[in-house]
Amino acid sequence: MSEEKIGRIVKVSGPLVVAENMTGSKMFDVVHVSESRLVGEIIELVGDTASIQVYEETGGLGPGEPVFLSGAPLSVKLGPGLLTSIYDGIQRPLDVIAKKAGDFITRGVTAEPLPLEKKWDFVPKVEVGQKVCGGDIFGTVQETTIIEHRLPVPPGISGEVVKIESGEHVIEDVVCIVKGDDGKEHALKMYQTWPVRISRPFKKKFLPDTPLISGQRVIDTFFPVGKGGTACVPGPFGSGKTVVQHQLAKWADAEVIVYVGCGERGNEMTDVLMEFPELKDPKTGEPLMKRTVLIANTSNMPVAAREASVYTGITIAEYFRDMGYSVALMADSTSRWAEAMREISGRLEEMPGEEGYPAYLGRRIAEFYERSGWVENIGTESTTGTLSVIGAVSPPGGDLADPVVQSTLRVVRVFWSLEAELAYSRHYPAISWLNSYSLYGKAFDSYLIENFSPEFPANTAKSMTILQQEADLSEIVKLVGAEALDASDRLTLEAARSIREDYLQQNAFVEEDTYCSPKKQDLMLKAILVFEHEARKALGRNAPFAKIENHDIREEIARMKYIVEADVEAKIDSIIERMPKLMAELVSEG
Repeated sequence: MSEEKIGRIVKVSGPLVVAENMTGSKMFDVVHVSESRLVGEIIELVGDTASIQVYEETGGLGPGEPVFLSGAPLSVKLGPGLLTSIYDGIQRPLDVIAKKAGDFITRGVTAEPLPLEKKWDFVPKVEVGQKVCGGDIFGTVQETTIIEHRLPVPPGISGEVVKIESGEHVIEDVVCIVKGDDGKEHALKMYQTWPVRISRPFKKKFLPDTPLISGQRVIDTFFPVGKGGTACVPGPFGSGKTVVQHQLAKWADAEVIVYVGCGERGNEMTDVLMEFPELKDPKTGEPLMKRTVLIANTSNMPVAAREASVYTGITIAEYFRDMGYSVALMADSTSRWAEAMREISGRLEEMPGEEGYPAYLGRRIAEFYERSGWVENIGTESTTGTLSVIGAVSPPGGDLADPVVQSTLRVVRVFWSLEAELAYSRHYPAISWLNSYSLYGKAFDSYLIENFSPEFPANTAKSMTILQQEADLSEIVKLVGAEALDASDRLTLEAARSIREDYLQQNAFVEEDTYCSPKKQDLMLKAILVFEHEARKALGRNAPFAKIENHDIREEIARMKYIVEADVEAKIDSIIERMPKLMAELVSEG
């Protein structure tokens, strides 16, 4: 697209540049600032004066320098080559930039987001003479050994296929020509562009009825998020937000993962970049990177690009959803995104809202999360795809009254509350089982009954009741000690401790425990509840509580989490089967 030199800088205030003589420009148009062609976006227009947020360092810019208008909004390129890529907030590939300009992004450096020279084996899915419309898959490319890249007709295009070419092509080649009803021909390439601030269209949205299995017991058992659902993970510094996000990105039951590191520390993003190529996908055994897109906008990168990074990430995620895949997007963290909005808003001299955040903070957060969903895609054939969004929130001091947390809680359906006390006691994931919630209710019961076991929903409810009873007894224990309670209440405390330490606590660095399959979760929880049930029966027949508390079977229960997947059923079933006899023996001994 040709550019026209139309404006002149009149003011520079950090990432905000004000330019005059901008008549003809539009809101959210991309511009290139100065002869260095720094990328920016128009965020305010007053008369012929435009305020531009610049996505690169503005040091050295001054009044009088030119501004070039592109005539298009901030957009991303969508096509083969997205998977395994690592981008910055405006879809510049960091590995390509590193080879071109070194380890730090040089001002004005650009790089194509998709590989232009690489040839892809294009396989047509439509024939000459066939009618197609926006959303129809007109061809496929085997992007990685895990994911087939399905190429949708761009929205708004419909007509008859007059030409389609199979074989190896670069993404700039025209592989299909569609003749519209008006006689106009549309040349389709293997990529399309889409403005990041506009959500991609769909026919219908459904209420999620299938949980996104994460392999994290506290999430899957008590607070599951649906495929196509939303969740937030607020918590203070050091409570494990990023580790929870990493675990979900590694093990969640989604076909494509988009991980957005928005304003996080560079060393945390480095961990992701180092780990993901080494980690194996539990379903295929291939590296996880083959189904992952990473967007890294670390805390030392320009603040304005941080604001764009979440839009870039969710647009890429929507694109894979349109192919019919289940997609999970991790945003870590939306607090840094909100801080970027606050800084830009302050430089625009807008009226501040609560704690200096812009008045439109809640709307922006809602718009972001509302782009999730289990949807029926556009197109002739009825296909569905899901996009689940999990956002970490980093409120100052862990204050859940923070405006970002409150605005997020108004729109998400699952709340995983991280607590510093649990993290400091080395209980991970440090998700509070008393303060967290999932609003999906019984929507997943049929799935859990079919894929876990018929008893799993009831066992979940029973376990939560035991944990709540423990919380009620805790105040008494603090005053008079556990020994002052009767045996029945002490058994409740022991059962709750077993649920907390033997079931909910999970070690991300132990191979057998980092991911827990539905079958293993079901059997582990069942074993703990069978112990509680049989022990309570034995207590009723005057079995000594001390012998129940110190029984050897407790050690076997504690070590269930380290049983390898192949032995889970045999070993845990053995524990469950022996329990009634072992507890009955305590009665006769007593």
